[in-house]
Amino acid sequence: MSYIAKILKSPTPQSEPLPGAAQVRNSAGGYAFPVTDWTRLDRFLVLGSEGGSYYASARTLTQDNAEAVLRCIAADGVRTVARIVEISDAGRAPKNDPAIFALALAAARGDAATRQAALAALPAVCRTGTHLFHFAELVDGLRGWGRGLRRAVAAWYNARPARDLAYGAVKYQSRDGWSHRDLLRLARPSPASEQHGAIYHWITRGWDWVGEQPHPDQALVQLWAYERAKRASSSDEVARLVCEYRLPREAVPTRWLAEPAVWEALLEEMPLTALLRNLATLTRVGLLAPNGEATRRVADRLGDAVRLRKARVHPVAVLAALKTYAQGRGERGKHTWEPVPQIAEALDGAFYAAFGSVAPTGKRWVLALDVSGSMATGTVAGVSGLTPRAASAAMALVTAATEPQHVVVGFTAARGGSGSPWGGGDPGLTRLHIGLRVRLETAVEKVSDLPFGATDCALPMLPPH
Repeated sequence: MSYIAKILKSPTPQSEPLPGAAQVRNSAGGYAFPVTDWTRLDRFLVLGSEGGSYYASARTLTQDNAEAVLRCIAADGVRTVARIVEISDAGRAPKNDPAIFALALAAARGDAATRQAALAALPAVCRTGTHLFHFAELVDGLRGWGRGLRRAVAAWYNARPARDLAYGAVKYQSRDGWSHRDLLRLARPSPASEQHGAIYHWITRGWDWVGEQPHPDQALVQLWAYERAKRASSSDEVARLVCEYRLPREAVPTRWLAEPAVWEALLEEMPLTALLRNLATLTRVGLLAPNGEATRRVADRLGDAVRLRKARVHPVAVLAALKTYAQGRGERGKHTWEPVPQIAEALDGAFYAAFGSVAPTGKRWVLALDVSGSMATGTVAGVSGLTPRAASAAMALVTAATEPQHVVVGFTAARGGSGSPWGGGDPGLTRLHIGLRVRLETAVEKVSDLPFGATDCALPMLPPH
């Protein structure tokens, strides 16, 4: 027997490590080269672990990522916190939850310098009340409420201008079993101003200022308008309060949320992220209709690249909104609607506009996509209904839009060979004509229902035969 011929020169199957290589077993049962904990930190902060992967459960994937984050914290906690802030603040992740989780770990398990850095970074990562409630729930299970944490939460409230704080108190009232009242009673901040003190009093004890005339202090008038909306007797009165005092949707009593006039008033000041979430409702109540004025205004906002970047709207969030809106029904619930073509087209354009800050590398790129049947199952980044197939096609479109020199191929059965969408054929590559002017739904169609062979990841690097 020739040992060289049998071992060194024969192909190594993916189920075995390469001889002499420092490979590790992956979740699929094959072997791959490991990445550093810092790379894993970045991947977790961007992608999270909701829904798990095809080969690993969400619990297993979260545990593995948490251990990698903890190793980064142990190696250099201050660097870890800085990276958390950088990725969260840049809006690189579809969801902020992984960054909040990692920050809670740093605040609970890091050394003194790391804990100090993590608590100082609280306003940069937890930018809304909902973020703060998420952090409170996580950190409460990891550590006690010491003086450092109390001071950090108190500073979070006091650092906000009174008018912004009042708006946040109305919009983000409770989440994860926590409310502003709970946090204020734990943190006990000394009010930064008389207005802050009045807002804290309203949150913890309520007040009696619900007369006919608005509150004379402009920083507190929104709280008065919220209390008046709870006592309103008509949709016109609610709409007027929304318009005059910038009340968010969360301040509108549920019984008025089926009224087009109320939604038209809400639309005037609605943030882009909220607009994406409420497109279906705006259509269902009749406010968005073909060639309507509200439809034109919404389409203009969705096409504003500057607004999209400023609001930190992630392309995956736009992709999820487009998928849900175009199908005319939600992933959860029983509501249905008739999609308005102009809105669907605006969402498609917003997907590209959300990548306006992506700079081309000037290099030559070959993107090789898995097109197997398993790509149609599961979710990406915890976005309901966003399959790996749709996400991979979307990312290919982004590369096609930013890189002049690119080729997109799919791992399919070899040309002329047997195969099916579920495998069984000889490995091969098929050119996928995904380019700058291809719409997203067309790109997804191009990676669907192809004959699938074994996935040989070496093929894109090998010369064609």
